[in-house]
Amino acid sequence: MKSVLIKDTTKSERIAIIKEWIPVDDGLEDCEIDMWEMYREYINGEKEIAQINEELSKRMFGEFY
Repeated sequence: MKSVLIKDTTKSERIAIIKEWIPVDDGLEDCEIDMWEMYREYINGEKEIAQINEELSKRMFGEFY
């Protein structure tokens, strides 16, 4: 598996990585989750996927995480 770290990818590759995670019928039409917005900082090279996922988990689960 190829690295998804910012240092190992271009912006175009990061967009393609996120695009792979969103199925054609993503089932998120009625949901407030916007995968593009959630991973915008990764796409722009500002935060790693792991950082974003950790922050999201802390927001969702608070003290339980």
